[in-house]
Amino acid sequence: MSSKSILNKKSLDFLEKYLNNAAPTGYEWDGQKIWMNYLKPYVDEFITDTYGTAVAVINPKAKYKVVIEGHADEISWYVNYISDNGLLYVIRNGGSDHQIATSKVVNIHTKNGIIKGVFGWPAIHTRDKSKEEPPKPNNIFIDVGATDKDEVHEMGIHIGCVITYPDEFHVLNGDKFVCRAIDNRVGGFMIAEVARLLHENKNKLPFGLYITNSVQEEIGLRGAQMIAERIKPNLAIVTDVTHDTTTPMIDQKVQGEAAIGKGPVVAYAPAVQQKLRDRITETAEKNKIPFQRSALSRATGTDTDAFAYSNSGVASALISLPLRYMHTTVEMVHREDVENVIKLIYETLLTIKDGETFSYFE
Repeated sequence: MSSKSILNKKSLDFLEKYLNNAAPTGYEWDGQKIWMNYLKPYVDEFITDTYGTAVAVINPKAKYKVVIEGHADEISWYVNYISDNGLLYVIRNGGSDHQIATSKVVNIHTKNGIIKGVFGWPAIHTRDKSKEEPPKPNNIFIDVGATDKDEVHEMGIHIGCVITYPDEFHVLNGDKFVCRAIDNRVGGFMIAEVARLLHENKNKLPFGLYITNSVQEEIGLRGAQMIAERIKPNLAIVTDVTHDTTTPMIDQKVQGEAAIGKGPVVAYAPAVQQKLRDRITETAEKNKIPFQRSALSRATGTDTDAFAYSNSGVASALISLPLRYMHTTVEMVHREDVENVIKLIYETLLTIKDGETFSYFE
């Protein structure tokens, strides 16, 4: 593959539309429809399941099955309590960060459509600096402009309404993509681009390829767990985001070393099948794709774990995209890293032979 950019205007328009669409955990289906519509020209068929995972399939009749996977959901909040004076208190739906919430505008999803609100916070003038409280899950609140609980109910807001941030896609300094929900809609984008490249380059794969966009990763890898049992793959390459650890207040001795702009991050972990991982790093070296490494302890914390330990064990590996400011509304990645993750997955697929076991004993 040439070194020129592989992302075209249609790709970037899709990325922007896909990121801007809200897809909180448990409510991913609108985003999945956007994703499937983009992939339709490049694949043979789709599989969807009860909870919303979507799979685009190439060569569905092949016995040997390879998964490439990202997750579709984004972190969010639920309305948990409505006070008598019409303020909303929240609980997490995924790992939403209470410290970034105050003064943020929010979208509250109701059967009547989106209702706007704001995370309020006491003015600096009114706070006692000697015993100032930081934002915490039990003291942040949303103001929708209502005077009491009845008015909130009249607006169509009730306990259990899901809440997202409206922050949309933009580009910083020409090559940094910034948005909420890059974790991990960019994964769905990258695997979709692999399918596009396979189609446009007329690559004929000797196996079935299952391009999998799983739901409910943010609350415990649940969508991947379900779809792994359905597909029963022989092999899985998962892509998610990982921390850029070069920004302030991160201890690299604890979090490891990775930076945006320096390439995909290949994981070393018990859930990673080491021969498959070696295939990925060898492919990167052969194709001069820059990459970084990360060591992960008992679990990767990604859908890799769900695939690896399914179906009596599935050879699985993790290729991560370095990202700054995870679980905020200004998540940031480097365009070149996005392209290099796509290239690395694409080139690795071209090396896989029908029936390969990646067994340590062969």
